[in-house]
Amino acid sequence: MKTGGCACGAVRYAVTLELTPVTFCHCSKCRRWHGHVGAFAAVDRPGFLLTKERGLKWYAASKTVRKGFCGECGSSLLWDEEGAPTMSICAGTLDAPTGLRSKAHIHLGSKGDYYEVPEDGLLRREEFTR
Repeated sequence: MKTGGCACGAVRYAVTLELTPVTFCHCSKCRRWHGHVGAFAAVDRPGFLLTKERGLKWYAASKTVRKGFCGECGSSLLWDEEGAPTMSICAGTLDAPTGLRSKAHIHLGSKGDYYEVPEDGLLRREEFTR
């Protein structure tokens, strides 16, 4: 089991099933949400449990996507797509050691102009594909 949460402790969660490797999202929405690149790991919904949700707030990013954050400290925590079999977790909110590895860079076609993505051996996608 893995655990994680926000910076102030008002939101905590547990992950009881295996997480996917980390995907780095370079789209403009993730850059605004995180302050730079988004880093996400996903878990099948039955394996995600909120253990403390006092500070949890949701932002409706679109008709089908909501983003979970802490209303007390502002930490970006979750990316939740309606009907998806998984819950995406901001990888930086997991408690160490995570044991995770990285898998891919997505939305490179819309990445910021202020940085370069080095050749690191990870999959590279101009857009997102499942």
